[in-house]
Amino acid sequence: MTSMDAVAAPPRYRLIGQLWFQVLIATAAGILLGHFDPGLAEKTKPLGDAFINLVRMIIGPIIFCSVVHGVAGMNDMKRVGRVALKALGYFLAITLTALVIALVAVNIWKPGVGMNVDAAAIDTHAVSSYTAQAGEQTVTQFVLNVIPTTFVGAFTQPNVLQVLLVSLLFAFALTLVGERGRPVFNLIEALSPIFFRIVGFIMWVAPLGAFGSIAFTVGKFGTSSLLSLGELILEFYAVSLLFVFVVLGSVAWWVDVSLLRLMKYIREEILIVAATTSTETVLPRIMQRLRELGCEESVVGVVIPTGYSFNLDGTCLYLATVVVFLAQATNTPLDLAHQLIVLAVLLLASKGAAGVAGAAFVVLAATLGSLGTVPVASIALVLGIHRVMAEALTFVNLIGNSVATIVISKWEGALNLETLRAHVGLRSR
Repeated sequence: MTSMDAVAAPPRYRLIGQLWFQVLIATAAGILLGHFDPGLAEKTKPLGDAFINLVRMIIGPIIFCSVVHGVAGMNDMKRVGRVALKALGYFLAITLTALVIALVAVNIWKPGVGMNVDAAAIDTHAVSSYTAQAGEQTVTQFVLNVIPTTFVGAFTQPNVLQVLLVSLLFAFALTLVGERGRPVFNLIEALSPIFFRIVGFIMWVAPLGAFGSIAFTVGKFGTSSLLSLGELILEFYAVSLLFVFVVLGSVAWWVDVSLLRLMKYIREEILIVAATTSTETVLPRIMQRLRELGCEESVVGVVIPTGYSFNLDGTCLYLATVVVFLAQATNTPLDLAHQLIVLAVLLLASKGAAGVAGAAFVVLAATLGSLGTVPVASIALVLGIHRVMAEALTFVNLIGNSVATIVISKWEGALNLETLRAHVGLRSR
């Protein structure tokens, strides 16, 4: 096909070639397979797992190259610290807002009232693995998990904070050695586009990963659990949309960004996250997209990896909603004082949830265990719908970190405003 033929290609062929459209079709096909042939649908799980593993394979090198090149190129360690402090302050304010909104909404809606569940009669076998992992979710353990046992070991663990730590240490050291480190800096600069090209290769199989993940979810858990706990799902999705369009929409407007245009700009990433219920699957790609949007590499390299552990707005909405829902369902008294304790605990506990699928459920079990009021066994009530709710929480997490990166970039003067306005600005210029 010549270049003239490509330009004249019919719109339907151009649409079929779009990744977001392919993922959307694959997701719909997975839902249909899960509904009509659950047995076969459950066997498609390896497709989703393979895609997630492919992405995990490249996350470490992408973060390392981006952080080292951005920070060492900036040649200003004080500025790196300033960016990190601004990011953490912003993360704290937004996640606190998410927790307050979730607690207010679940107390007004009351989706669990009237269920009258006897916690002693709940079968806890299905959630035993989650409760076992929850016993390890302490503040001390979280801090220790940030430190890898070896330098190379950071790249073999599904913990982006470990990679971020060794990347920052390497970047600082590279800056201090001066001209002697120039060959290493040039090598990293040359490696970065190669790793991003690998990301492009991996995205070719994103539709297969989306198909396998969503087919498995629908096939394994079916639609019956959706009907029995439909009010909780409806309430959580409504709160998630409220938070995105009101809170994050207001923040985006404040920095002259149209939230709808931003969502359109990253629509492929949104669809992949929705199908796989893991923001980790788009981590390398969202870093690239935000750089193309005008955010400096140094800011993107610090804010996105940090945000994947400290700016989980959707996870905060989920945890606060489900904790109170389980208290309502089991008739456990949870007055204002108790709920303020819940808010304080979740403000810390939510930081231990990584971008991987299922992490929020482990943190939920750990939170209930630390509270000592709501029965931990009650989490079995939401096991069947967790992945359905995860589609909303991961969506919120992705949008939240994208907006955060733009905010911190503009705050730090590390944003190409013309490029930003051309792509997602309230007024194109």
